[in-house]
Amino acid sequence: MIVYFETLGCSRNQVDSEIMLGKLAAAGHTPTRDPACAEVIVVNTCSFISAAADEAVDTILDMAQYKQQGTCRRLIITGCLAQRYKDDPDLTGTLPEVDAFVGTGACEQIVDVVEKKASVPLTLFPDPDTRGFQNLFVDRVLSGDPFAFVKVSEGCNRHCTYCIIPTLRGRQRSRPMEDIWVEALTLVKKGVSEIILTAENTTDYGQDLGNDTDFCQVLENLSSQVAAVNPDVWIRFLYTHPVSVTQKTIHTVKNHNNICSYYDVPIQHADTTMLRRMGRPYTQKDLYDLFSMIRDIDPDAVLRTTVIIGFPGETDAMFTTLLDFIQEVKFDHLGVFTYSDASDLVSHALQNHVPQDVAQLRHDTLMAAQEKISEQINQKHVGRMYPVLVEENPEPGLFIGRTMFQAPEVDGVTFIYSEGLATGAFVQVKITDAFAYDIAGEVADGRFANRPSPTADENMKLPGSGHE
Repeated sequence: MIVYFETLGCSRNQVDSEIMLGKLAAAGHTPTRDPACAEVIVVNTCSFISAAADEAVDTILDMAQYKQQGTCRRLIITGCLAQRYKDDPDLTGTLPEVDAFVGTGACEQIVDVVEKKASVPLTLFPDPDTRGFQNLFVDRVLSGDPFAFVKVSEGCNRHCTYCIIPTLRGRQRSRPMEDIWVEALTLVKKGVSEIILTAENTTDYGQDLGNDTDFCQVLENLSSQVAAVNPDVWIRFLYTHPVSVTQKTIHTVKNHNNICSYYDVPIQHADTTMLRRMGRPYTQKDLYDLFSMIRDIDPDAVLRTTVIIGFPGETDAMFTTLLDFIQEVKFDHLGVFTYSDASDLVSHALQNHVPQDVAQLRHDTLMAAQEKISEQINQKHVGRMYPVLVEENPEPGLFIGRTMFQAPEVDGVTFIYSEGLATGAFVQVKITDAFAYDIAGEVADGRFANRPSPTADENMKLPGSGHE
């Protein structure tokens, strides 16, 4: 059968979709990038916040139209939305267009679901804790990007009061280290230019193993093995936890040229009382100490964080504390989310919920402050030379790529004025222009130096403009 996947949400979902597509391809089914051509459509959903759940439902309804207008015979829903509402008696009745609901622990059974074998029920929700790791003998079907995500673990043992992920994904299970290396090296040999390690909390890796294994060992060995195959390939890691980013982690990154000095450290807030309400086991002082340590050890390190505003109990004073913290630390990249409430969250029972209009005003205030910070930081790149990974060619003479200090999909991008570049290749770019979230430049030989910069409107429309 011809199968189309629509993937929503985070990088872990992207990996799950690629794994499921690989299993289907190995079983003789044909992946397609066009839902109009598909006989089976799979929507791999997210439901971390209400906006993601709403997007998932809208996407499901959009895809359902192909059952009427296209060749689609089965519509299958996988991932977090299905898992979150698995006990809802109205699940199947709410979306009658859907032929099967498949939970986060059922990736291994996707072939049976697609082939609709008699033993497979309409709803399939095995315990996520029982899910195994990827079978490396079955290739993933990659998205076609020059980067690829590699999971280092599944699930989470943290107890943040706003988060449903441990319920949806299960307890933390660190993946065998050798599996991580083998998969990453396989991807590099296939031509992937950047390996991005991902998990619910990457730096928590190994804490569930009961021995001395830690994330630094993953980085150390992966760096040397990847460099032996292709020294130009970048290694990046996302979704760290402030408690498990250690001095050893920073020195490991600093000592390996192919590991991006890029720290994605979601802090969620900077007021100590608010952090306690969120179930985050650190204080404002701990955060100041952490970011000072990173910059002391590695002055060129890039810092990214995400925060939640409008959390129950957040006062004007607490928000001001967060705003002051952001303006003092000056993160290179910042994602700001307004609190998303739901009855199955611990935080739902907390008192003093913040009105939506107040939360939105705080969101806008924080983003306005960050825009100024980001533009100031980007201006410092003008005149400097950086290796850039080329990713897109939206129009003649203009390419889009990323430096080491720009992660895909969440940060800004680098516009490159040139001709004839290959996607997936690295080029040296001299930065000539800086915007609020993006930068632009010319290939190092100086060609096309007079090409006009993208307008502000173009900058906003192109992918990766850093808005969250």
